[in-house]
Amino acid sequence: MKKSVIIVEDDKGLREQLVKIIKGASDITCIGAFPSAEDALPEVLARKPDVVLMDIQLPRMSGIDCVAEIKKVMPATQIIMVTVYEDSERIFRALKAGAKGYLVKSGPPSRLLEAIRDVHSGGSPMSSHIARKVVDHFQALGPSRTQTEDLSPREREVLDLLATGLLYKEIAGQLNISITTVRTHIINVCEKLHVRNRVEAVAKLQSKL
Repeated sequence: MKKSVIIVEDDKGLREQLVKIIKGASDITCIGAFPSAEDALPEVLARKPDVVLMDIQLPRMSGIDCVAEIKKVMPATQIIMVTVYEDSERIFRALKAGAKGYLVKSGPPSRLLEAIRDVHSGGSPMSSHIARKVVDHFQALGPSRTQTEDLSPREREVLDLLATGLLYKEIAGQLNISITTVRTHIINVCEKLHVRNRVEAVAKLQSKL
């Protein structure tokens, strides 16, 4: 079954380009594209897409506020911010609201498609320099030495690669393991470090390396 996607982007040219990119994928389908949060919100709730691609700077309600509204009703919906903004404040507001990925619009089309697949399978896709900003933000929140020592060499290796912005599929290929195994390592690390998600796990580990 194809992964369904809704796009929320106020720039008509970019919105049409995103639709075109998705149409080129055999395993992904676009079921709606909207210029504003107000237009998109009722349609997202009605159509229940697997993934939402969300711009931040929208005409009235912001993309971040729209994410928060979607997550209140549909907490399992996977949302990727696709934006030109790279400042830390917007990044963390978006993640706090419930976004699971954060990509800059200048990235290649193939990256967008892989990000959709990755977030749908449980990943948290981010552009590499966005991932670096997340790591930098959590520098002062590192785990205790005991927590870090509890991690296996493979768990450290997986997190290091995740911190560079690699997708689960790319990590699996580089380490010659399955995507399921990558996901299991991340879940185990989150439990060991007592963090809520992959982003915090990567940041906390990296702050001690």
